[in-house]
Amino acid sequence: MEQNEPERLSAAQAAAMRRSILSGRGALTRRSLLRASGVGALTVGGLSALTSCGIPPAKREGGTAAASDDHSAQEKQITFSNWTEYMDVSDDEKTHPTLEEFKKRTGITVDYTEDINDNVEFFGKIRPQLAAGQDIGRDLIVVTDWLAARIIRLGWAQKLDPANLPHAYANLIPQYRNPDWDPGRAHSYPWTGIDTVIAYNAKATGGKKVDSVTQLLDDPSLKGRVGFLTEMRDTVGMTLLDLGKDPATFTTADYDEAVGRLQKGVDKKQIRRFTGNDYTSDLDKGDLAACLAWAGDVIQLQAGNPDIQYAIPAAGYITSSDNLLVPAKARHKTNAEKLIDFYYEPAIAAQLAAFISYVCPVEGVKDELAKIDPALADNPLIVPDKAMAAKAHAFRSLSAEEETAYEEKFAKLIGS
Repeated sequence: MEQNEPERLSAAQAAAMRRSILSGRGALTRRSLLRASGVGALTVGGLSALTSCGIPPAKREGGTAAASDDHSAQEKQITFSNWTEYMDVSDDEKTHPTLEEFKKRTGITVDYTEDINDNVEFFGKIRPQLAAGQDIGRDLIVVTDWLAARIIRLGWAQKLDPANLPHAYANLIPQYRNPDWDPGRAHSYPWTGIDTVIAYNAKATGGKKVDSVTQLLDDPSLKGRVGFLTEMRDTVGMTLLDLGKDPATFTTADYDEAVGRLQKGVDKKQIRRFTGNDYTSDLDKGDLAACLAWAGDVIQLQAGNPDIQYAIPAAGYITSSDNLLVPAKARHKTNAEKLIDFYYEPAIAAQLAAFISYVCPVEGVKDELAKIDPALADNPLIVPDKAMAAKAHAFRSLSAEEETAYEEKFAKLIGS
């Protein structure tokens, strides 16, 4: 996209975001089974901010926000916006132990706010100030990779100083090091990873293991009891992998082949339905025998139902991330970088991972996590082993034209 080109969403992109927010990964509220009713509403301001008037890029050089005045040395504070239930909490639920440790160690106070319920709604709140070149009152935010990519592309994220990030630079696991939307992690670091796997109810399958998209689409014993996701990147990405295609480099012809493969599953009624995170109740009850699922949900389901199993396909799986960014004009960039780096210390990362149960992006966390809970340390859905990490694939960034065309085709497939 040209720097002076306003960014708009097509009707297809807007519809995809509505699906994500109302039932998809945008609604995959952190620790979702504990707070299933906590999905943020799609506000008029949120979606209209993305779909109506164009978004003017901020002044920048090479896609990076102009450096702002950093008051970190004089003001020992940070304002940090995050998703709900995405931070460790003390037993009495009054404090966040890792944030208290950071303050004790550095003297920097963190004003921590759980004010992100979905990406679109949050972006709608901060977009006008970012577009006007103003401080949004936050030094650190956590957003999903597609929105992180958009914020970086618009020049609304500050470039991070590697000198302030020695642990982050050294300990970021390889699979998250070089996304095509932020090469070399110049502007971002992952807070957590989000993996798409195959989940199945062993009771509903009669004990049969389900471990490939081919099996989901072709096994007659599963007919009418298979679920795929309403998130295009996850469903098409997993199907591309099953077809031997690379989600990082696929062509439009490859995409069309994957959609055609899924359409056959719809036509012969192999696929019961396309779901958001509401697949969890159907899988738990056995109404869905097998489906694509998000790893964080699988861990939570397994805690209450020993019949819930998962598989990593031999062809690989799709991974994405929620990411830490320092917005343009943030007053305390250096302090924010110190906090990012703090969470890349393995002992601190282990405390966080033990609470939120999502993929930890920190190398060396396994030994520290074992001191807290050996079962969590041995769970590859939280700490990917080398074999699992080798199978991780990211869905490549799309141009505006591709995203419009692909979402239109996907919407037709799922009947949306």
